[in-house]
Amino acid sequence: MVQAKPTIAVIGAGMAGLTCATRLAEAGCAPVLFDKGRGPGGRMAARRAEVAGETVSFDHGAQILTAQTPEFAAQLSAWKVAGAAARWDSAGQGAYVGTSGMNGPIRRMAEPLDVRWGVRIETVQQGNGDWILSHNGGEERFGQVICAIPAEQAAVLLADAAPDYAAKAASITSTPCWALMAAFDAKLDLSDTVTGFDTDAIGWAARNSAKPQRSGSECWVMHGSADFSQSILEHSKEEAAAALLIAFAKQTGVSLPAAIHTAAHRWLYAFPQVGADAAGHLWDAEAGLGVCGDWLHGPRAENAFLSGRALAANILDSAA
Repeated sequence: MVQAKPTIAVIGAGMAGLTCATRLAEAGCAPVLFDKGRGPGGRMAARRAEVAGETVSFDHGAQILTAQTPEFAAQLSAWKVAGAAARWDSAGQGAYVGTSGMNGPIRRMAEPLDVRWGVRIETVQQGNGDWILSHNGGEERFGQVICAIPAEQAAVLLADAAPDYAAKAASITSTPCWALMAAFDAKLDLSDTVTGFDTDAIGWAARNSAKPQRSGSECWVMHGSADFSQSILEHSKEEAAAALLIAFAKQTGVSLPAAIHTAAHRWLYAFPQVGADAAGHLWDAEAGLGVCGDWLHGPRAENAFLSGRALAANILDSAA
């Protein structure tokens, strides 16, 4: 049995950080998670909007969850039983979505844990055998630290405390993605999902209102492809929304009805470009420092889950 102390800090309460923290908590540890976001989601976020007098939720980040490993398949089934996820066959056999938004699984994992939302960790440094974390509320000390944030952010945060890990993070590049949340005053003559090719402007689009436990009459989420998103990277949100809407109409050949709501969001670190030699996770038992995330394993929610799970196993093995 692992001792409850020293307390472990987990920076980042997304899929990787929460998966790792859950495993550690089950083994008797006392992880404390910090996340700069106001609530559960990250790249599995859902955004609310008032459309035609109704509160509607748009999944503007990750669209579906699928499993390629038995471990994640079992986890999807568990979330389904718990009411945090549901099958969505419109996106293909074995596709799931979070309920009532894509952040359903994240909310479920966060509930029993000590997660401090809206707290941005500014610096990480060692002092007298502890890790000292500075944030907008002051400083806190921990025996061990896990960094579960995007590579670009990890490279900056760990630059002084762990230059080797920071360098590995800095070597990763991520492609961006502009997302458009749109509602129309009439139904589009399209199937519930539209998938583009690498050369298309729109890489993915889905009738968000067709997903289980969603509302709204005709609500869509459209994701620009990596190349198209890069080409409009510095556009304003209004300009990006207009460009995505025009591209969607051109690509599908559909005469779009009037849009009664549009909002765009730019994901700068949408898809980390992970090499075949990806480490999966990083763990320095002597220093008490670990790193996990999709950028160490692969650019899917499942990869973030597997990375966090593997790091927790490594930490527990080293403490046995």
